[in-house]
Amino acid sequence: MAKGQSASLDRKKLLGDPAMVTTIVLLITFLAIFILYPLAILLVDSVYSAESGLTFDFFKSIFGKRTFITAITNTLKVGILVGLLSAAIGLLFAYVEVYVKVRTRFMSGLFKVVSMLPVVSPPFVLSLSMIMLFGKAGIITRFLLHIYDNNVYGFWGIAVVQTMTFFPVCYMMFRGLLKNIDPSMEEAARDMGASRFRVFTSVTLPLLLPGIGNAFLVTFIESIADFANPMIIGGSYDTLATTIYLQITGAYDKNGACAMAVVLLGITMVMFLVQKYYLERKTAATLTGKASRARMLIEDRSVTVPLTVLCSVMALFVIMMYICVPFGALFKTWGYDFHLTTKWFVQVFRKYKGLKAFKDSFVLSLIAAPITALLSMIISYLVVKRKFKAKAFIEFVSMLAMAVPGTVLGIGYIRGFAGGMFRTGFLQNIYGTGVILVIVFVVRSLPTGTRSGISALRQIDKSIEESAYDMGAGSLKVFTSVTLPLIKDSFLSGLVTAFVRSITAISAIILLVTPSYLLITVQINEFAEKGSYGIACAFATILIAITYGSVLLMNLIIKFFGTSRKIKEAE
Repeated sequence: MAKGQSASLDRKKLLGDPAMVTTIVLLITFLAIFILYPLAILLVDSVYSAESGLTFDFFKSIFGKRTFITAITNTLKVGILVGLLSAAIGLLFAYVEVYVKVRTRFMSGLFKVVSMLPVVSPPFVLSLSMIMLFGKAGIITRFLLHIYDNNVYGFWGIAVVQTMTFFPVCYMMFRGLLKNIDPSMEEAARDMGASRFRVFTSVTLPLLLPGIGNAFLVTFIESIADFANPMIIGGSYDTLATTIYLQITGAYDKNGACAMAVVLLGITMVMFLVQKYYLERKTAATLTGKASRARMLIEDRSVTVPLTVLCSVMALFVIMMYICVPFGALFKTWGYDFHLTTKWFVQVFRKYKGLKAFKDSFVLSLIAAPITALLSMIISYLVVKRKFKAKAFIEFVSMLAMAVPGTVLGIGYIRGFAGGMFRTGFLQNIYGTGVILVIVFVVRSLPTGTRSGISALRQIDKSIEESAYDMGAGSLKVFTSVTLPLIKDSFLSGLVTAFVRSITAISAIILLVTPSYLLITVQINEFAEKGSYGIACAFATILIAITYGSVLLMNLIIKFFGTSRKIKEAE
C-alpha cells in the first residue's frame, strides 16, 4: 500500500472514532491553555506595556543592571560545573554497576540505593545538610576541624549540593547506555593487547560521547532552572531563578521579572532543543539494540579496588548528608546542644500547623498523581500508536514543561490566570485555589511520565492491539483493556513518581500558594531561610518518610501485581 493511501486510511479510521477525536481535542486544549498560554503571556508582558505599546525597554533595563548580568554569569558557571561533575559521578556509578564485579552484595546494593536517594527526596534537603555539616556551627567544620568561620554559602555550596542532587539522572542514563554496548567490541580490543584504560578511552568512551553530551545538557538545564537550593544555600550568590523570584516579590516589577524569565526560558529552551532533537537521536544511532551476550565483569583488583573506593567515599558522603536531617530534628540546638529531644516535631504540629501542611500537600499531590499518570499514558499511546497531524505538537508541548524552569512557569501562571485573557469564568477563578496547584503539579510531572510511557509502549507489538480492533473493539476499549494492562508497571511507576515530584515541588508553586493552603516544601524553605533548622529538619524528615514510604509501597505493588510477576509465572 502506498504511503499516501496508508495515511488516508489512518485518518479515516481516526475520524470514525469519536472517543479518540474528543480525547485529542481535549488534550490539545489542555496543553495549549496550561503550557503554551502562560508562556505566551510571559513573552507579551516582556515586550508590551499599556503606556508605550510594543517596546524592548524592559530588556534594555534588565541588561543595564549589574545584578542581572552577575546572576546570568553565576547561573552559567554553576550550570557548567554541575553538568560536568554530575556526568562524571553518574558515569562512575553506572560503570561500576555494569562493568565491575563488586566483591560484596552489600556494597553493590549500597551504590544502587545511594544513586537513587536524591531522586525521591525533597530538592533542598541536601542544602540543609550542607549548612549543618559544613556551616559556621557545622559538626564537621566546628567540632571536628575546629574551623569557626567557614562560609558554606555561595558558588561551591550550590555546586556541591546540586551535583549530589542531579547526578542520579546521569547515572540512570549511563546505566542504560552501557548495558547496550556490545561487549565483543571491547573484548576484541583486549585480545589485541590493549589495557583496560586503553579500551575505555578508545572504544567505550567514543561510543558514549553523544550520551555524555546528552547527560551534561539535562543536568545543565536542571541546574540553571533550580530555585530551592540557591535560595537556601546561595547566600549573596544570586542566580537567575532567585533573581526573578526577588524581582517579582521584592521589587514588584512584573515586566522586569517577565523579561528576566524570558531570558532564562530562552537559555533552557535552546539547551532542551539541542538535547532532545540532536543528542538524543545521535545517542540512539550510536548505540542501537541490546548487547548480543552477557558481559564478563572486570575482576582485576587494579580496576575494582580504586573504583569501589571512589564509589564508597561518594556513597558515605551522600548517606552522611541524609542522616544529618533527622538528627537535626532530634537535637535540642544544632551546633550547641546535642541532647536528644522531640520538641521540634511537637512544635511542627502544635505551633506551626504541621497537620494542615501535610494534609494539604498530601491531598493535592494525591489528586495530581493519577491525573498525571493517566494523561502521560494517553499522550504516550497517541504518540507511539496513532498517526495524525497534531501528534508532533502533542509530543513537543507535553515535553516542553521539562525545559521550563519552575519560577518561569509560576510567573506565567500569575500573569495568565490572575490578570490575563481569562478575566471571567472558571479559568479566572482558579487562581489562588487548589485547582491551579494541582494543574501545576500535573504539568511539571508530565514529561517524566510521558517518556516512561513512550519507552514501555514501543516494546508492545502492534499485532496485539490490531487483534482487538479486528474483533470490533473501539480505541477506548483497546486502550483500557489491552494497552493499559500491558504497561501497568510503567503506569504505577508514573503514578508514584508524579506523587513524589508533586509533594516535593517548590519552585513553580512558591509564587502561587495563598494563605488558604500550607505546603510542606514552602514551610521548609521558610524556616530554613530564617535559620530555624530544627523545625525545617522536622518538616523535611516527615516529608522524606512519606516519599520513601510511597516508593516502597509502589515496589511492593509492582512485585505482587505487576506484569513482570505474571510473565515469570507463565514461563
